[in-house]
Amino acid sequence: MIILVFILVFTFFASLFVGTVKISPFGFIGDEAWTILYGIRLPRIILGITAGAGLAVAGTIFQALLRNPLSDPYILGTSSGAALGVVLCISCGINIPGVGLPIAAFLFALLSIVMVYNIARTCGKIASQTLLLSGVIASTFFSALMMLIMSLRSKEIYEITFWIMGNLAQTDFNLIKVVSVYTFIGITVSYFFARDLNVLSFGEETAHQLGIEVEKTKKILFFLASLIVGGVVSVSGMIGFVGLIMPHIIRKITGPDHRILIPASALSGAIFLLIADAIARTVASPLEIPVGVITALFGGPFFVYLLKKK
Repeated sequence: MIILVFILVFTFFASLFVGTVKISPFGFIGDEAWTILYGIRLPRIILGITAGAGLAVAGTIFQALLRNPLSDPYILGTSSGAALGVVLCISCGINIPGVGLPIAAFLFALLSIVMVYNIARTCGKIASQTLLLSGVIASTFFSALMMLIMSLRSKEIYEITFWIMGNLAQTDFNLIKVVSVYTFIGITVSYFFARDLNVLSFGEETAHQLGIEVEKTKKILFFLASLIVGGVVSVSGMIGFVGLIMPHIIRKITGPDHRILIPASALSGAIFLLIADAIARTVASPLEIPVGVITALFGGPFFVYLLKKK
């Protein structure tokens, strides 16, 4: 855990000086450089840490609750549902400054995971194949609705498309603060359910026999995961596979105990997304690649590997 903290600190400072404009950490930093560092890169890095940590923890929660190693907010359609809520708000001009988009994204994220869960649940059980198909159906349906709205709102189509692909270009500190609070609350409260997640990983019947209020616990954790995903998507768009890759890697290193897995996944998710964003900003400089494209290039093959293995 300490090693992950040191890596995150190093990645944080390295990200400040990586970008189209080269800024040396050892030389004189002028007014223009300070503007770039404080006004553009710092909020981007804070958002990257928030989004990476949140998506990794949400993936950890979904994998434990659904007992499916392929569960991820992006694959299950939760991110698509949250994005649809944001697009609806933008297209209808409905937005309370600072809270409107995160709330809309959260509500639609919660709606999507409830829908996928109920579609996949048959006779009290959820088959892996059924869950994945339900997630694909939900994601496709929500994406189709987004495309319909975008086609009717052609003026904002480029901005919405770039946002949907996932990016950390948001510089509104107030909005980032709100989303950071949502994510912090979601991660912190979910940590107190680490023991319950450990038991639920063995099955609902076992958890019930050990005194866990299964349905109540699941509802709370689905609520927390949706709160995290909704907040993250409202400012960064759909960044996929962070919640799939990092919990698996950390689980291989630390084991399945969620008391360690949750904070370690949060730290590793933040590190991974900061690195992916640094690549997105520099690989095609001065152009910027959406960070969601970079995470998908890593996550796609990893998903195929898990699918074949499991």
